[in-house]
Amino acid sequence: MTDASEPKGPLAGLVICDLSRILAGPTATQLMGDLGATVIKIENPKSGGDDTRAWGPPYAETTDGESDLSAYFMAANRNKFSVTADISTTDGVALVREIAAAADVVIENFKPGGLAKYGLDHETMLAAHPDLVYCSISGFGQTGPNAHLAGYDLMAQGYGGIMSLTGAPDGPPMKVGVGIADVMCGMYAAIGILSALRHRDATGEGQHIDLALVDAQMAWLINEGTNYLTSGKDPVRRGNAHPNICPYDVFETADGHVILAVGNDAQFRRFCGALDAAETAADERFATNSSRLSHRDALTPIISELLIKRDTRDILERLSNVGVPAGPIHTVRQALSSDQAEARGAVITMQRDDSVKGNVQLLGNPLKFSRTPVSYRQAPPRLGEHDAALSDILRRAIGARGAR
Repeated sequence: MTDASEPKGPLAGLVICDLSRILAGPTATQLMGDLGATVIKIENPKSGGDDTRAWGPPYAETTDGESDLSAYFMAANRNKFSVTADISTTDGVALVREIAAAADVVIENFKPGGLAKYGLDHETMLAAHPDLVYCSISGFGQTGPNAHLAGYDLMAQGYGGIMSLTGAPDGPPMKVGVGIADVMCGMYAAIGILSALRHRDATGEGQHIDLALVDAQMAWLINEGTNYLTSGKDPVRRGNAHPNICPYDVFETADGHVILAVGNDAQFRRFCGALDAAETAADERFATNSSRLSHRDALTPIISELLIKRDTRDILERLSNVGVPAGPIHTVRQALSSDQAEARGAVITMQRDDSVKGNVQLLGNPLKFSRTPVSYRQAPPRLGEHDAALSDILRRAIGARGAR
């Protein structure tokens, strides 16, 4: 349910002036909004606001038959107030400056240098408000030979290397199924902002955070990036197989597919015992993880033959009984309607009582606090929904700041 009462949560009293759009910045600000921050989303009325408002269908149904609430937009824009401002005009710039003057944080994702002509760039804003935390998200960062280039999630996945690792071994490079470069960049942004705020609270000093989609994407190459740095060999696509563990893959069963994730030698022996394959466990080629990796081409067909004869449920029961990690492959519908999803609040319902028909369902925040739980106070807003209420919104947020 929507709870539009006073801000609550560990970030209550924090005011964010959100000039970002699409997914990376909105992911960061939605996360901080869930934690109690007051997020004022600045949108350009001339362009129709955040680009993702038009990234549909599907859209939330409205009584007038017109909707700017695409599912994509709603995925990253709850707990925000939408205020319109055209920064190409004097009045629009003045409004943004007014909000920024009351804010703890400004976050934007314009091209580097794109806000300087309006006096809304980090240098100008920090000169006026030395305790401000100002976060800039761009495709390639504020420096470097590619700083001038625009960046979207797909380009970041391509440039940053993850597409070379994703997909079937004999298939083309493949992006991850969701905008993971954007989402991870948003997570880094939230962590960076909160860290800068801790420094601000200790010293009174604000600062500029320069964050790039491509930088973030390279950082989460994780073991495959370090595999290359250690070996000098470019990693290759392995489909669902793991570069450092075997067997760790998706296998076909008699009625579908199953995930098998054998993390150590003891688990492998238990796996073989559960599938009545003692001879495989006794084979010296498969005695250790290193040797299994060296003989992956021999082991994989053996495991495939063991699993394709059995039903998925039978396999999962057998492996669960001996403590071997294995699991099903759900569709999105199956995942979000599972008993685990229900128990953990993976799906939430937010009520609207205006032109939107009924409630909207959204993905819940996974953070579970024992004392300062996340809250869902404001459903994803219509464009400019809070223009008239801006003064009251700022008053309440600043009041919550004083109560911290």
